[in-house]
Parts: sequence; structure tokens; C-alpha cells
Amino acid sequence: IQLNRRRPGQNHLTTPRQEPDQVVCLSGMEDQKTLGTPLTLIVYNQDKKPEDYSKMSQSFRPSHADFTTQIKYGIRAKSGGGRSSARETIARVISGAVAEQILEAKLPQMKIIAWVESIHSIRLESVDFSTLSRQKIDQYITRCPDDETHKKMEQVIIEAKKKGDSVGGVIRCIVLNPPIGLGSPVFDKLEAELAKAMMSLPATKGFEIGSGFNSTTMFGSQHNDEFFIDADGAVRTKTNNSGGIQGGISNGEVIDFRVAFKPVATIYKEQQTISEDLTPTTLKPEGGRHDPCVLPRAVPIVEAMTAHVLLDQLLIMNNNKMEQL
Repeated sequence: IQLNRRRPGQNHLTTPRQEPDQVVCLSGMEDQKTLGTPLTLIVYNQDKKPEDYSKMSQSFRPSHADFTTQIKYGIRAKSGGGRSSARETIARVISGAVAEQILEAKLPQMKIIAWVESIHSIRLESVDFSTLSRQKIDQYITRCPDDETHKKMEQVIIEAKKKGDSVGGVIRCIVLNPPIGLGSPVFDKLEAELAKAMMSLPATKGFEIGSGFNSTTMFGSQHNDEFFIDADGAVRTKTNNSGGIQGGISNGEVIDFRVAFKPVATIYKEQQTISEDLTPTTLKPEGGRHDPCVLPRAVPIVEAMTAHVLLDQLLIMNNNKMEQL
């Protein structure tokens, strides 16, 4: 399911590449169950056109990884971007789906849900978490769960695509009903682990949790999340400016964070750059099938990386508890 949500060619807002993204299991599974041995999975690219990159192969695309990769390693994958291509995220989604199955067995009440909160200047101002589900979000090709905002976002992406340009935006992700105690003080804070995971994704430029940068405009008396005991006797907070994490450790409230994605670097407008021999040149890619906006397809990738982090932290927490016994 998650691979279908990520795959190219879903609709007119994404790259027209048609990839079925079918997974072939080479080892580690039998009768639909893992064996405890290494799980080896492979997905073949079917709809590939390396010739589309021929005109770009001798020049460095502005804001792409071409230049830094070439300088660092002395060689780069010129037909598709190699490890700097978002195609590598397919492995993250596959392993994230495995992680989610383990989390569901251990923490059945916990849910990871991400959606597109903004694209360019169009923003979904508020959303009722209780109404959200992946099924509802997937009803919209922008993956923004609001009729009016979705339509505006769709139009912005279409206009950018017509002009050979691209747009970025923000994905918001929540974790409902997380346990208390995930994460550690100092270097392995839960928000630090989430930030590292999200910022390792292609095209990401920012991460904030809870009130984020908006907290800089508040007084402590406004920002502090006051505690209270609910009707069930559980410790809760009246607000959630902390985003569900305090002192690097989950406090049981909704984990709530945002990830900023830049506009796709490869666009179909003329740009000034340099060639491999370091001479100035003009670049205008032709052919190619790049997304004008990565956000709708990035939603399941953000969910996958969240699952990775939470499962890691759950295993660490449980191991620490065993050591204490």
C-alpha cells in the first residue's frame, strides 16, 4: 500500500514515469512471514530513459547534488542522479512498512499519519486530528485533506508544471497515542532522531516540532504546557507546544512535527551553470520526467522514516527496562 502511495505516475501532478514498484523478495521470508534472517528485497526500474539525461550529463544542475558529488567522489551517476535521486527512498518505504507492522503488533493504538500542509504560499491553516486517516488523505491527489485548499494547491502545481518550474512546501506528521518514554536525554533526544531521519530525505530543508519557530514569538507563560490529571487518572497537558516531546522523551501527547521540502532542482527553464570542465554554460533540460512538486509522493516516505525512528526507540526503551531488571 505504501509503495503505491509513493510510486511515480499516480496522476497529472506527478512525474509521468510509470513504475509498478513491484517488490521481489530474495531471502528472509517464507509463507508471508519473516524468518529472522536478513530480509532482502529488490525493486526493478521498468520505465527508464537514461538518454533523457544526455544534455545534462556534462553540466551541473543548479541546486542539485551533481557538483558536490562529482567533487567529493570524482564520479557521479549521470543518468538519474544515483544515490542523490529520490528513487532511493523506495527502500525506506519498504523497510518502513515492515517497521510499521512490528509497531502495530506492539502498540496497536499508535497511528502515524502525514499529510501535505502547504504548497508554495497555499496553506491548510487548521485540521481536526480526530478526522484524519490515510484513507481520507488519499482521496486528494495533493494529499491535503481539505477540499478548498486541495484545489488551490493543485492549481499551483499545474501552473508551475506548465511553466517548466517547480514548487515546494511542508508536510506535517502526527503520531497518535504514542507511549511515554521514547527517546533519551542529550544526544539521542527523540526530536533529534526524528530531525535526522527527516533531514536525510532528498529535498528537505527544514524540520520543526510542536510550536517550532513560532515559539520564538511567545512568552514562557504562553508556551508552557500545563499538566493536569484527566478523567481516567492519566497525566496530560492542556496544550501541546512541546509537540509530544519534553527533554528529548515522549510525554504521551501527540507527537507533532513538520518537514519542509524545497522545489525540485531539475526544472525546464534556462539557467546559468558551469560544465564539468568548469566553463560557464547555459542549461535547459529537455526530455526527462521530473516531479513539479515532490510533496504528495513524499507523504508515505515521511511516515516510513517516522516508523523507523519510533521502532528503534521502542527497542532501546524495552532493552533498557530489561537491563534494569
